Amino acid sequence: MARIEHFNNPNAPKPNTIVAAVTVFVQDEQGRVLLIHRTDNGLWALPGGAQDFGEYIAETAVRETREETGIEIEVTGVVGIYTNPNHVVEYSDGEVRQQFSICFRGRYLAGQPSTSDESSEVRWVAEDQLGTLSIHPSMRLRIGHGFEQRSTPYIG
Repeated sequence: MARIEHFNNPNAPKPNTIVAAVTVFVQDEQGRVLLIHRTDNGLWALPGGAQDFGEYIAETAVRETREETGIEIEVTGVVGIYTNPNHVVEYSDGEVRQQFSICFRGRYLAGQPSTSDESSEVRWVAEDQLGTLSIHPSMRLRIGHGFEQRSTPYIG
């Protein structure tokens, strides 16, 4: 399913859902962040997705990272909670979702980057290489907060 990200766009469609979702900021031993090249919008992003029924939200973070990247992690903290009402995602099925995403910090445990239906490429990216990638501003904010190693989570 295709998606369009609307960010601070006064002409964006009005949201019709809010879904609990996660992204995960994971670094390897060299300090690089794990990113996916999304198949639904062509942008680079942290792994993540919507919570399923019966899951704790931290389980969502572990599952989505495994499914999208092939990497096993454990959740170690929270980077931030992202709820900007001016960021909506329009899906090709008519859903227009207002952002509600918890960005977790994860610790790499095992695995090699591998693609999925949701990721055409998966790789570890150094902070100084982020400028070469097409990344949505909301995702850049999360990645920046992850690299900052904030003592308290961002709430916004």
